[in-house]
Amino acid sequence: MFKRLFLVLAVIPGLHIISCGDGPPTSPTPAKDTDTTTVGTVTDIDGNEYKTVKIGNQWWMAENLRVTRYRNGDSIRHVADDNLWKDLTEGAYAEYDHAGLNIIPYGRLYNWYAVNDSRGVAPEGWRVATDEDWKELEAYIGIPQNQLNVYQWRGTDEGDKLKEAGTLHWVAPNAGATNEFGFSARPNGYRDYGGFRGLAYQAYFWTSTEYVGGTSTYGWARSLFYSYATISRVYYQKTLGIGIRCVKDE
Repeated sequence: MFKRLFLVLAVIPGLHIISCGDGPPTSPTPAKDTDTTTVGTVTDIDGNEYKTVKIGNQWWMAENLRVTRYRNGDSIRHVADDNLWKDLTEGAYAEYDHAGLNIIPYGRLYNWYAVNDSRGVAPEGWRVATDEDWKELEAYIGIPQNQLNVYQWRGTDEGDKLKEAGTLHWVAPNAGATNEFGFSARPNGYRDYGGFRGLAYQAYFWTSTEYVGGTSTYGWARSLFYSYATISRVYYQKTLGIGIRCVKDE
């Protein structure tokens, strides 16, 4: 049984959290497959295989990262304790709600220190997408050039073009989602100092680009929301645990 879920505004500059209503229905509508034909796979150091898709001139992972080791074989720190998580200054990951069943559909949640670690979390020949990588994708799918650097929500229906269609993972009705380009974004939620929030309502992705604005405590990211058709460009505290999408090196 799904319980009524309320998302709490975290005291994090740039964190755009929205209160939500009832959770998804007990009999979800299956998501529709994309009809794109430019697809492939990539495998990380743990042996996890990911679907990939070419969008414009870029190859993107069509799933969130699940790796537990850096590219050189060193382990990424797994942290379960919330009090420990909020004070970290090194790379770490967790599973949403510490539940293994969330790993395959939503990927793992990483802090920005893991994103920026010189040992690399992306598969060989790939990188964590930068802010510029995201802007190239967004321009290709329709966001106007004069909106690409805008803070928070931009565009018209470009977020819906990236969301997985149907209500298997997203809160109903998710009517506008088309997954037109095969990006297959799912609502992976996030982890902050208060625990886990947003599953089924919000999708979050780190970029490897640090926010420059008089402080070095934030990283640029992207977010999608179940009832919004647009894409938010935001910066979050580096301790936030969110998803990662990788793009192939050129």
